[in-house]
Amino acid sequence: MELYEIKNGLDKAHLLIKEYRKSAQIDEKLREIEGLTYQTLQEGFWDQPDHAKKIYDQLNDMKKITDEYERLEQSLSSLDETYSLVKETEDQEFQTILESDYQDFEKHMEEFEKVLLLSKEYDGLNAIVEIHPGAGGTESQDWAEMLYRMYQRYCSSKGFKIEVLDYLDGDVAGIKSVTFLVKGKYAYGHLKAEKGVHRLVRISPFDSSKRRHTSFASVDVIPELDDTIEIDIKPEDLRIDTYRASGAGGQHINKTDSAVRITHIPTGTIVTCQSQRSQIQNREQAMIMLKSKLFALMEEKQAKELKEIQGEQKEIAWGSQIRSYVLHPYSLVKDNRSLYESNNPKDVLDGNLDDFIYAYLKSSLKEGKDE
Repeated sequence: MELYEIKNGLDKAHLLIKEYRKSAQIDEKLREIEGLTYQTLQEGFWDQPDHAKKIYDQLNDMKKITDEYERLEQSLSSLDETYSLVKETEDQEFQTILESDYQDFEKHMEEFEKVLLLSKEYDGLNAIVEIHPGAGGTESQDWAEMLYRMYQRYCSSKGFKIEVLDYLDGDVAGIKSVTFLVKGKYAYGHLKAEKGVHRLVRISPFDSSKRRHTSFASVDVIPELDDTIEIDIKPEDLRIDTYRASGAGGQHINKTDSAVRITHIPTGTIVTCQSQRSQIQNREQAMIMLKSKLFALMEEKQAKELKEIQGEQKEIAWGSQIRSYVLHPYSLVKDNRSLYESNNPKDVLDGNLDDFIYAYLKSSLKEGKDE
């Protein structure tokens, strides 16, 4: 690596560090860390273990960002000194050290950027994911199942655990719908990038004439909220139905009317759960899902109102897909938001989504979107 390349890299790093201090709200976090640390030292702090744990989790998440930021600042300062020394002495041994340290610094900058991309309020929570096929019968139902397989493989690669909450088989192939819970640190932070309409273009395996078909499926992703978020749900606003479960949940689910469907009448929001053995457990899980959905609706409504105030209007329609997967007549996966693309659809459909997810999160950060 040439010395001028390192100098250019260091100049860019100084600008990035300044941007990170602002976008990551480092100064605000340092003040908040001081306040929360003071709370932990108060008498009776551990009298409410759940609350205490949440405070400690907040502290750790913020300190992870501020500590790494401070390490980057120190590393950059050290690199500046080494660069000045190399320029003055032209010592080859010092230049070798500078090159090695600079490459390590670049890796740490990339890691820090990923930490920043997953630093929004609910990013660390579990995720509830729903997949629904669009119009088109078997074609779209098969596409929905392909997406489900893709997310299963992605979650497995990240060490996330999947729990199927509701599953409905397709008429001939594929699925009519699936709802699943993804458990893992930053599950929602990663998977929120997948929310939207996904489009597939391929030669249909169900068409004897081997014609090209376009299919759509929608993916919805919301954070699974914990007990600290309060949503006012009135019992009289709920309609609760029970029915016999079916689908990919094990033999026991077919024996009793254990599945639960809850309808929130004022908003028309419907949640179903059939993953647990008892009706009581399914009802509890369905209420968590309902609470999470209603909270997401509230957030979306506030965001929409803010956009209207700002004069921003964007049509949201079934055809406004976030990503296209083309298997024929050429091979391409392209994200319409970040414009990131891959010429290897098989690799993407096998669950290698990180490049698409981080490209989207980076574009959202640059545009100042609040996910």
